[in-house]
Amino acid sequence: MLRGGSSVLGIVNFITFLISIPILGGGIWLASRANSTDCIRFLQWPIIIVGLVLMVISLMGFAGACYRQTWLLRLYLFAMFFVVLALLFFIVFAFAVTDRGDGQVVMNRRFLEYQLSDYSGWLRERVADPEYWATISACLRDGHACSGMRRFARDPNTGMLVPEPPEMFYARNLSPIQSGCCKPPSSCAFTYNNETYWTPNPGVPMSSDPDCKRWSNDQQTLCFQCDSCKAGVLAGIKKSWRKVAILNIVVLIILVIVYVAGCAAFRNAKRIDNDEPIGMARMTKSQPSRFQF
Repeated sequence: MLRGGSSVLGIVNFITFLISIPILGGGIWLASRANSTDCIRFLQWPIIIVGLVLMVISLMGFAGACYRQTWLLRLYLFAMFFVVLALLFFIVFAFAVTDRGDGQVVMNRRFLEYQLSDYSGWLRERVADPEYWATISACLRDGHACSGMRRFARDPNTGMLVPEPPEMFYARNLSPIQSGCCKPPSSCAFTYNNETYWTPNPGVPMSSDPDCKRWSNDQQTLCFQCDSCKAGVLAGIKKSWRKVAILNIVVLIILVIVYVAGCAAFRNAKRIDNDEPIGMARMTKSQPSRFQF
C-alpha cells in the first residue's frame, strides 16, 4: 500500500498520464490534417513521440511509487525534465515559423486571397522547395483537395440543378487550400464557369501575376503549381500549428506544476522511507529560560 509521499507521487503520475493524452491527440490530429488537407508530414511525429514518451514515463513513475523504487522515481523525474524542455522547444518553434503571413481581403469576395510573398523564413523555404512541393502537390491531387468545392443551385426558370452562380461562389468562405489551389487568383479577372473551371476574359488584359499563366482547367492540374497554392498550404499549416501550440502551452503550464509537485513528493517520500522527521526540528536547552516561543 502506498503511504505518505509515495501516494502523492502516484497521484501526480496519474495526472501526468492524463496530460499525455491531449498531447498525443494533438499529434494525431495534425497527422489526420496532413493526410486530408495540409499534406505536411514532418511536424506531427515529434508531437506524437513526446506524447508517447510522457505516457510511458508517467506509467514508470506510477510503478516506482507503487513499488517504492527510488531509482525508478529518479529516472522518471530526469526523463520528465527533458519532456518539458522538448514541449517548450516545440511551442517556441511553432510560433517562430508561423509568425508571418495572413490572407488578403479582396473587394466583393468573402474568401481571402493568399500570396507567397507574405510568408518568409524556414517554413516557406521548406514548402516552396521544388522537390518537396512535388510531394505536397501530388498529395493534394491524390487527396482530391478540390473535389468538395462543387455546389449546385436550382435554376428558377427550369427548376433544374445547375452550378451555383458567381454571386453565390464569391460569398463562400473558402479554406486556404481551396482559395489558393482550386481557383485562379482574383487578380487574373478570369470568367467564372464553375468552382474549378475559369476562362480568361478577352476584354481584360492579362495580369502580371505569373499564377494566371499557371492556371489550368485540367482537374488534375488546376493551380497546384501556383505560388498562391503554396501560400494556401502555409496558411493552413499556420492555423493548425497555432491551435496545437496553444493547447500545448496549457499542457506545459500544468506539466511544470506537476513536475514541481513530483519533486517535492519524491523528497518527502525519501524522508519517510529513511524515517527522517518532516518539518522544522526545534532545539531545546538543558536549562530552558522562563519565556518559551
